[in-house]
Amino acid sequence: MSERKRPVDALRPVSLEYGVQPHADGSVLIRMGNTHVLCGVTVEEKVPPFLKDRGQGWITAEYGMLPCATHSRGRREAVSGQSGRTLEIQRLIGRSLRMMVDLQLLGENTLRVDCDVLNADGGTRCASITGGALAVRMALERMADSGRLPALPPILPVAAVSAGVVGGRSLLDLDYSEDSSATVDANFVMCGDGRWIEVQTTAEGEPFQPELFLAMADMAARGIGRLFGLWAGKKELSPHD
Repeated sequence: MSERKRPVDALRPVSLEYGVQPHADGSVLIRMGNTHVLCGVTVEEKVPPFLKDRGQGWITAEYGMLPCATHSRGRREAVSGQSGRTLEIQRLIGRSLRMMVDLQLLGENTLRVDCDVLNADGGTRCASITGGALAVRMALERMADSGRLPALPPILPVAAVSAGVVGGRSLLDLDYSEDSSATVDANFVMCGDGRWIEVQTTAEGEPFQPELFLAMADMAARGIGRLFGLWAGKKELSPHD
């Protein structure tokens, strides 16, 4: 494991680039350290069959990693088929993003969020949620501006970050080298009013004490609070923000 060069409760450098995909209804390239995820939103004027004629919309997500995103080339899932990990992650992303808005205010429209990992260095699902939420906001604003929605609905900010225990220390926003040696691995998703959306925590070595979980949750809440600065117009965050 490489030596960590930032405080245990610091995020990696974060940057955003909007409008990377001009044909998407909203797109954001998010970089969290060396994890880079391209998030694009397509609006479809229909809903899944189970929502037909109910007058509400839907938000769903698809997640994938490019073959050379990791240390060794991975096979394209278009060839090999989706893994259980991919299905679990994209369901997490979809559940998280549906918390952003009252689906009844979307009409019978589906926002399909594509999260493609260009480079993976830990925390890809959290970066996908944080970037995907900002791309959804962009798409909703465009829908309102174009008249596809009668008005912009209230939007609840959403962001996510990882945490874990490495070498007996609680760390925030783990990179791959830290994540691969963590004895506790966690992902936290929060909305802008401080309520949790989802928490995934796993003991990789041995069971951990409740106070350790509470310490990680507190660290994650403060880290996500800094990520919400991206909703206020910031396009970059340093580990000192």
